[in-house]
Amino acid sequence: MTADTIRNGKIVSLTYTLVNQRGEVFEQSDVPISYLHGHNSGLFDKIERSLEGKQPGDYVQITLTPEEGFGQRDPGLSFTDDVENVPAELRYVGAQLEAQNSKGEVLTFMVTAIQNGKLTVDANHPLAGQTVQFNVTVSDVREPTAEELKRGLPDGASYVQ
Repeated sequence: MTADTIRNGKIVSLTYTLVNQRGEVFEQSDVPISYLHGHNSGLFDKIERSLEGKQPGDYVQITLTPEEGFGQRDPGLSFTDDVENVPAELRYVGAQLEAQNSKGEVLTFMVTAIQNGKLTVDANHPLAGQTVQFNVTVSDVREPTAEELKRGLPDGASYVQ
């Protein structure tokens, strides 16, 4: 195994494209993002496992089922109400609001539809219930600095996603 092979404890930089179930690009990063491999990277487990042993320049396609990725849709996280019951500043598709549930968890709801005097908000991830594909290109693999290893994050990063 060469020094620039992805394995536990290496700083990995990559670019990616995330494609939804309809084959549309949902998200893309052409600027490399970095993470510390094997240290709570924020990557989905299957992606991190698929990158193990890869080197700079390698391209990997990883398909994630809902269970491996963004989860199944939870109908209990979608609500519809009369639009007049919603503050005016939230009356547009894409508006976001945070609300706390009975367990004390803060959820982010997005306005997903306004039709026939009704407004719908949804706290499901937009890709919940979908099988998605990540197209990943490894840009760089290197040893972490002592500080990066201590923090569990590469310099300049707070998390990978």
